[in-house]
Amino acid sequence: MARSFFAGLAFTILAAAPVSALSDMAWMSESSLNQAFSGKTVEGHYSDGAKFVERYDGDGRLNYQDDRRETQGRWSLQAGTFCTIYDVDPSGGCYRVHKVSDNCFEFYFAARTVDQAQSAPNDKPSWTARGWVKGEASTCAENVGV
Repeated sequence: MARSFFAGLAFTILAAAPVSALSDMAWMSESSLNQAFSGKTVEGHYSDGAKFVERYDGDGRLNYQDDRRETQGRWSLQAGTFCTIYDVDPSGGCYRVHKVSDNCFEFYFAARTVDQAQSAPNDKPSWTARGWVKGEASTCAENVGV
Protein backbone atom coordinates (compact mmCIF):
# COMPACT_ATOMS: atom_id res chain seq x y z
CA MET A 1 0.00 0.00 0.00
CA ALA A 2 1.45 3.38 -0.98
CA ARG A 3 1.66 5.69 1.97
CA SER A 4 2.86 9.28 2.30
CA PHE A 5 3.84 11.06 5.42
CA PHE A 6 0.80 11.60 7.63
CA ALA A 7 -1.53 10.15 5.02
CA GLY A 8 -2.95 7.34 7.12
CA LEU A 9 -6.43 8.83 6.99
CA ALA A 10 -6.51 8.62 3.20
CA PHE A 11 -5.95 4.85 3.22
CA THR A 12 -6.69 3.56 6.71
CA ILE A 13 -8.68 4.81 9.67
CA LEU A 14 -6.19 5.04 12.52
CA ALA A 15 -6.64 5.30 16.25
CA ALA A 16 -8.05 8.61 17.42
CA ALA A 17 -7.68 10.17 20.84
CA PRO A 18 -10.91 10.99 22.65
CA VAL A 19 -12.25 14.44 21.76
CA SER A 20 -12.04 15.54 25.41
CA ALA A 21 -8.31 14.72 25.45
CA LEU A 22 -7.76 16.56 22.17
CA SER A 23 -9.49 19.71 23.35
CA ASP A 24 -7.05 19.89 26.29
CA MET A 25 -4.02 19.27 24.05
CA ALA A 26 -1.67 22.15 23.28
CA TRP A 27 -1.09 22.36 19.53
CA MET A 28 2.21 23.76 18.33
CA SER A 29 2.09 27.32 16.95
CA GLU A 30 3.17 28.09 13.39
CA SER A 31 6.34 29.69 14.77
CA SER A 32 7.14 26.56 16.80
CA LEU A 33 6.37 24.31 13.83
CA ASN A 34 8.70 26.30 11.60
CA GLN A 35 11.47 26.20 14.19
CA ALA A 36 11.02 22.47 14.78
CA PHE A 37 10.86 21.31 11.14
CA SER A 38 12.27 23.84 8.64
CA GLY A 39 15.52 22.52 7.19
CA LYS A 40 15.20 19.25 9.12
CA THR A 41 14.42 15.62 8.46
CA VAL A 42 11.79 13.76 10.49
CA GLU A 43 11.65 10.02 10.83
CA GLY A 44 8.82 8.16 12.44
CA HIS A 45 6.06 5.60 12.18
CA TYR A 46 2.35 5.20 11.64
CA SER A 47 0.07 3.29 14.02
CA ASP A 48 0.64 0.07 12.06
CA GLY A 49 4.40 0.38 12.63
CA ALA A 50 5.26 1.33 9.03
CA LYS A 51 8.26 3.68 9.04
CA PHE A 52 8.88 6.85 7.05
CA VAL A 53 11.45 9.63 6.59
CA GLU A 54 10.56 13.12 5.35
CA ARG A 55 12.89 16.08 4.78
CA TYR A 56 11.55 19.66 4.96
CA ASP A 57 13.81 22.05 3.06
CA GLY A 58 13.97 25.69 4.11
CA ASP A 59 12.49 26.75 0.75
CA GLY A 60 9.25 24.79 1.35
CA ARG A 61 10.14 21.70 -0.71
CA LEU A 62 9.88 18.25 0.85
CA ASN A 63 11.06 14.73 0.11
CA TYR A 64 9.16 11.72 1.47
CA GLN A 65 10.45 8.15 1.60
CA ASP A 66 9.27 4.83 2.99
CA ASP A 67 10.01 1.18 2.19
CA ARG A 68 7.85 1.31 -0.95
CA ARG A 69 8.45 4.67 -2.59
CA GLU A 70 9.82 8.18 -2.66
CA THR A 71 7.93 11.35 -3.61
CA GLN A 72 8.38 15.09 -3.51
CA GLY A 73 6.12 18.03 -2.75
CA ARG A 74 5.78 21.18 -0.68
CA TRP A 75 5.30 21.84 3.02
CA SER A 76 3.74 24.95 4.54
CA LEU A 77 2.09 26.31 7.65
CA GLN A 78 -1.60 27.20 7.33
CA ALA A 79 -3.96 28.36 10.11
CA GLY A 80 -1.96 26.57 12.79
CA THR A 81 -1.53 23.38 10.77
CA PHE A 82 1.52 21.73 9.22
CA CYS A 83 0.70 20.89 5.60
CA THR A 84 2.47 18.34 3.40
CA ILE A 85 1.18 18.44 -0.17
CA TYR A 86 2.73 16.07 -2.71
CA ASP A 87 3.41 16.84 -6.39
CA VAL A 88 1.79 13.72 -7.88
CA ASP A 89 0.13 12.08 -4.89
CA PRO A 90 -3.27 13.11 -3.46
CA SER A 91 -2.57 11.59 -0.04
CA GLY A 92 -1.03 14.62 1.67
CA GLY A 93 -2.84 16.93 4.03
CA CYS A 94 -2.64 19.37 6.92
CA TYR A 95 -2.01 18.30 10.51
CA ARG A 96 -2.17 19.71 13.99
CA VAL A 97 1.03 18.81 15.85
CA HIS A 98 1.47 18.09 19.54
CA LYS A 99 5.00 18.16 20.95
CA VAL A 100 5.03 15.21 23.33
CA SER A 101 8.59 15.73 24.60
CA ASP A 102 11.87 17.37 23.53
CA ASN A 103 12.16 15.35 20.32
CA CYS A 104 8.83 13.58 19.93
CA PHE A 105 5.92 14.91 17.89
CA GLU A 106 2.46 13.50 17.23
CA PHE A 107 0.61 14.45 14.06
CA TYR A 108 -3.19 14.67 13.87
CA PHE A 109 -4.97 14.90 10.51
CA ALA A 110 -6.98 18.15 10.25
CA ALA A 111 -7.65 18.85 6.55
CA ARG A 112 -6.97 17.38 3.10
CA THR A 113 -5.88 20.67 1.44
CA VAL A 114 -4.25 23.99 2.33
CA ASP A 115 -7.55 25.78 1.59
CA GLN A 116 -9.51 23.43 3.87
CA ALA A 117 -6.98 24.03 6.66
CA GLN A 118 -8.21 27.63 6.92
CA SER A 119 -11.46 26.41 8.48
CA ALA A 120 -10.40 23.09 10.05
CA PRO A 121 -11.76 22.59 13.58
CA ASN A 122 -9.19 22.48 16.39
CA ASP A 123 -10.86 19.79 18.47
CA LYS A 124 -11.50 16.80 16.17
CA PRO A 125 -8.33 15.78 14.31
CA SER A 126 -7.37 12.10 14.09
CA TRP A 127 -4.01 10.70 15.23
CA THR A 128 -1.91 9.82 12.21
CA ALA A 129 1.78 9.41 13.09
CA ARG A 130 4.57 9.96 15.58
CA GLY A 131 7.99 11.28 14.60
CA TRP A 132 11.24 12.86 15.75
CA VAL A 133 13.98 14.97 14.20
CA LYS A 134 16.53 12.66 12.61
CA GLY A 135 20.09 12.95 13.93
CA GLU A 136 18.91 13.90 17.42
CA ALA A 137 18.06 11.39 20.14
CA SER A 138 14.39 10.48 19.95
CA THR A 139 12.48 11.11 23.18
CA CYS A 140 9.42 9.14 22.04
CA ALA A 141 8.46 6.27 24.32
CA GLU A 142 8.83 2.89 22.62
CA ASN A 143 5.73 0.88 21.71
CA VAL A 144 3.30 3.48 22.96
CA GLY A 145 0.03 3.76 21.08
CA VAL A 146 -2.21 6.76 21.02
